[in-house]
Amino acid sequence: MEYINIDGKEYQFVIGYGKSNEHRKSLNDLTQKIFGFNFEQWYQDGYWKNQYIPYSLIDGDKIVSNVSVNIMDFKVFGEEKRYIQLGTVMTNPDYRKQGLSRVLTKKAIADYRDKCDLIYLFANSSVLNFYPKFGFEELKQYQCIKKADAIHIDVSVKKLNMSDENDRNCVIDKVMHAVPVSKVSMYTNAELIMFYCTLFMKNNVYYLENYDAVVIADFTENTMEIMDIFCTENISLNKMLNVLTNESVKRIALSFTPQDTSYYETILLEGEDTLFAMGKDLQLLKSNQFMFPKLSHT
Repeated sequence: MEYINIDGKEYQFVIGYGKSNEHRKSLNDLTQKIFGFNFEQWYQDGYWKNQYIPYSLIDGDKIVSNVSVNIMDFKVFGEEKRYIQLGTVMTNPDYRKQGLSRVLTKKAIADYRDKCDLIYLFANSSVLNFYPKFGFEELKQYQCIKKADAIHIDVSVKKLNMSDENDRNCVIDKVMHAVPVSKVSMYTNAELIMFYCTLFMKNNVYYLENYDAVVIADFTENTMEIMDIFCTENISLNKMLNVLTNESVKRIALSFTPQDTSYYETILLEGEDTLFAMGKDLQLLKSNQFMFPKLSHT
């Protein structure tokens, strides 16, 4: 066992313990308390494997603070990259302002700084002054939007049932063999995609039979937001969008940066958590207008 002394108090430090029922339950309890969800069903479904690595501090028998490392492979402007995203950053309210998150964040950065092209995270407005202390810099994100085409292509669209194993396997297969539709595209990370598709987006998963493509889309008022598309062949994005639109859809918003942005208006993404990053690819991303796919957020 490893222990860390923080301001005179001893905490047990644990890392990557997904298979430990005791530690996993404690992480789930804290995540439920802070964020209103937990990872148990994701684990039981077999999707928590080796790309999600929690760094946690234990007091007594409960986890009181956590920072998770997410190992993520991206194709960025055509090149393969290894990025590390820090997520599930949380501390029990009774233990805040004692430096626990600072210690965990430093350990995660030290472990991965030289093993990746970028370390990044998304921060809410309450901690915008916290992350620059570690060397993180703010990055702007840009979203592509456009008016919906009047054209509707009438082909088969099936809403997938994420409680059905065959439908879940269909999604996994498309994710693992997808051709990137985005300039900044996470690939072969079925673990994270299935986290969304079996929890927050379970009612938003569609299969386009004619294109053998899976699309995660949200319809709100007159806007169709496309979270991501997974297709094994290069097919026109506009064609697939026109399959999903209906008379009520007047506006399309992409939650990723398409390979061809010429059909879209590119706007500064506002009202979301702030993106911070450090590492070799910082200047590359600073010099381009891009958006991390929404389904890559942890």
